[in-house]
Amino acid sequence: MSLAHRAASSPDSPAAEPRKALSTLDGIAITVGMVLGAGIFKFPSLVAQNVNSPTSVMLVWLAGGVIALIGALCYAELTTTYPSAGGDYHFIRRAYGNSPSFLFAWARITVIQTGTVALSAFILGDYLSEVVRLGPYSSAIYALSAVAALTGVNLLGIRQGKTTQNLLTAGLVLGLMLVSIAGLVIAAPAPAAAAPAAANGGGFSWAPIGLAMIFVLYTYGGWNEAAYISAEVRDSGEKRRSMVRVLVLAIAIITAIYLAANFAFLRGLGMSGMAESRAVAADLMRNTLGNPGAIFISILISLAALSTMNATIITGARSAYAWGRDFPLLSFLGRWRDDSGTPANALLVQGAIAFLLVAFGALGTQARTGFETMVEYTAPVFWFFFLLVGISVFVLRRKDPERPRPFRVPLYPITPILFCLVCAYMLRSSLAYTGKGALAGVAVLLAGVPILLLARRGRLVSLKQTTTEI
Repeated sequence: MSLAHRAASSPDSPAAEPRKALSTLDGIAITVGMVLGAGIFKFPSLVAQNVNSPTSVMLVWLAGGVIALIGALCYAELTTTYPSAGGDYHFIRRAYGNSPSFLFAWARITVIQTGTVALSAFILGDYLSEVVRLGPYSSAIYALSAVAALTGVNLLGIRQGKTTQNLLTAGLVLGLMLVSIAGLVIAAPAPAAAAPAAANGGGFSWAPIGLAMIFVLYTYGGWNEAAYISAEVRDSGEKRRSMVRVLVLAIAIITAIYLAANFAFLRGLGMSGMAESRAVAADLMRNTLGNPGAIFISILISLAALSTMNATIITGARSAYAWGRDFPLLSFLGRWRDDSGTPANALLVQGAIAFLLVAFGALGTQARTGFETMVEYTAPVFWFFFLLVGISVFVLRRKDPERPRPFRVPLYPITPILFCLVCAYMLRSSLAYTGKGALAGVAVLLAGVPILLLARRGRLVSLKQTTTEI
C-alpha cells in the first residue's frame, strides 16, 4: 500500500472529509437546539422594560422572527451554493480572502463559540445547584462536567452527537410548550396594571427599541449555525434544497414557541410583573404550580443549557476544522476522523478552551451576571462578521456568476439589502449599549492579528481553495 493511500485511508487524515450523515430533521433539531437556549428565560423581562405595551412586546418578538427569516433566505442561497463544514468562515474566505476569514475563525474559537459553551455551562451549574448542591464550587463542578461529557459524546461520533441533540431539543420544546400551556390555561390572568415606564420615559424613541431588539435577536441568535452542518445534511432530489427547509422550518418553529411563551408570560404575570421579574418563567410556574413548578423550570433551563452547549460544540468544531484545512500553521485542527465522522482535534481544542473559561469564571464572584456580560463581550464582534456574511451574497454573485445556485434569495437585491441594514443597525446598537464592555471582545479579536501576520510572513497560508466544500 502506498504512503499516499495510507494517508487517504487513515481515520484521522487530512484527506478524510465530512459525510452526509444528517437528515433534514437532524438539521432542524440542531438549529432549534442551538437557538432555544437560556435567553428565552432571561431576556423577555429586559425586553418588556424597554417597550410601552403588551402589543409592543409581541411585535418586537415577531419582528425578530421576520428578521431571522430574511437572514435565513440569504443563508439558504449561500449554504446550497457553497455547502461546507466551514459555514460563515467559508463564505467570508470566498468573498474577501484569507485575512478576514482567519480573524473570524479566531474570534469564534476564542470568544463566540467557546464563550457560549462556558456561559451555558455556568447557567446549567447554577440551576442544577438549586436542586442538588455539590459544595462551594457546585456550579463550576457541574459546568466542567458538562463540558467534558458533551465533548466526549461528540468525540464518539456524529451519530451520538446528533442523537443527544435530538433528545435534548425534543425535551426542551415539550417543556416550553408546557410552560406556555400553564400560562395560557392554568394561570389566572394577571390583574390589569399600568405598564411600567419604558427606558424612553414613555415617549417613542429608537434607542430603547434598539436595545430591546438586541435582546430579542440575541435570543433568536444561533440559527445561522446551520451553515456549519450544510456539508453533512443529506439532500433529497437534485435541487439540493434540504438546507432551505432546515433554515425556514427551524425559524418558523422557534418564532411560534417564542410568541407563545411571551404571550403566556404577559397573561400570567402582566406587563408590570414581566418587566420587574428576574426570571419570568420561574415566576410564572411558581405562581401556577408552586415549588414543583420552580423545580420543573430549573430542570427545563438545564435542558436548554445542555441543548445550546451540544449544538455549539457540534458547529464550533466544524469551523475550527475548516480553519485548519486552509492554514497549514493550524493543520492539526483540520483533521477529520472518518470512522466517527467528527473533527476530533478541533473538538479537543475547543473543549480545552471552554474548560479554561469555565475554570477562570469559577474564580469570579458574579457568575450570575455572566449572561449579560457575555452579550456585551460578543455582540459587536458577532454583528460585524454577520454583516460581512450578508454583503458576501452580493460579492459572490459578482465574483462567481457562473456557479450553479440551487436556491436564489427571493426579491434580490431587496432581501439581502434589508438583512445588511439590520446587521448594521444592530452593530451600531450593540456598540452603543455595551460601551466599554465591547473593548474586551474587540481586544481578543485583535490579538489574532499577530498570529495572522506570522502565518502570512512564513508563507503558511494555503494558496488552494478550501477543500472542505462538498
